[in-house]
Amino acid sequence: MEVSGRIKMIDETKAFGANGFRKRELVVTTDEQYPQHIMIEFTQDKCDLLNNYGVGEPVKVSINLRGREWVNPQGETKYFNSIQGWRIEKAGDAPQQGYQQQAPQGYQQQPQGGGYQQQPQAPQARDAFEPATNYKEEEHDDLPF
Repeated sequence: MEVSGRIKMIDETKAFGANGFRKRELVVTTDEQYPQHIMIEFTQDKCDLLNNYGVGEPVKVSINLRGREWVNPQGETKYFNSIQGWRIEKAGDAPQQGYQQQAPQGYQQQPQGGGYQQQPQAPQARDAFEPATNYKEEEHDDLPF
């Protein structure tokens, strides 16, 4: 799976436990109508993949979804999900397929995620007819609306 968007935050590498488990978090903001802030974990040697990236850069991150089960001391079962990154690459400013909303017909998406701007359109066939001049309000029509 992949997540595309702009880097919002890159955390420092953190080490845990006696074995030196390493983890680094990245937040990517997607370029959608309703942007999502997706936190992605990079672990062990994958932490170093983030060294060449900075806040604001457009990226495409390859991810795996992970889930686990945990039983707390009271005997209740809990479930946890995580998103683990295993590859990251620079993406152009062009929309990434699968995570971009298409501009509505007659509109063009602005660069840098700036919304939509209506584009002039050529007249369509329905606009080529002259309006009716012999219309009488009191005449019955059988249209259902």
